[in-house]
Amino acid sequence: MKDSITSLEWRYAVKKFDSGRMLDDEQVEKLKQAFNLTATSYGLQPIKMMVLQNKEVQRALVAHSYGQEQVAQASHVLILCIENQIDARYISDYFEQVRKVRGTSEEILNPFKEDLVNSFSKKDVDEIKRWSTNQAYLAMGNLLTICALEKIDSCPMEGFVPEAYDALLGLHEKGLTSVLVLPIGYRAEDDMFADFKKVRKNLEESVIDIN
Repeated sequence: MKDSITSLEWRYAVKKFDSGRMLDDEQVEKLKQAFNLTATSYGLQPIKMMVLQNKEVQRALVAHSYGQEQVAQASHVLILCIENQIDARYISDYFEQVRKVRGTSEEILNPFKEDLVNSFSKKDVDEIKRWSTNQAYLAMGNLLTICALEKIDSCPMEGFVPEAYDALLGLHEKGLTSVLVLPIGYRAEDDMFADFKKVRKNLEESVIDIN
């Protein structure tokens, strides 16, 4: 536990990356695996992650990130996206995957599948979008923790223009909408924020124990 807490204390939202240092393929692969293993509601995984490593495109995205230079400086930029359509076919595909992986019979799966299809058919587009976005936040939290444990620096971002990102990255054509951005890499030696103490509530103020 001590090592994991020490890693979380080491983590901060990087304000300046060392643009000369790059993550290796193994590090990036771990983050891909961590994203894919993130828990999601019903296990439906209504999210995808784009891994961007292209300095020209990263530079172009700064203008759509309220001038946050971390997007250009970072080794890679992870863009968390939601699926634009969660319908009966999407849900059925998930249950087919369950059947293949676990060997669960359709007799057992069908009632749950039909219930889920019925539930989602009653939700409007905005409700499904909010639900999907919540799943992206779960993935972001997981990625931040893995980054800390692997000593990969990061900077979670909500401050960007999704429509511009979607257009520049061709996300519309992929049936996706960007919702969160995570530049990753290594902190610059002159990022003064690296030495700032964390400002958090006292533990007894943020945690309620019931025995």
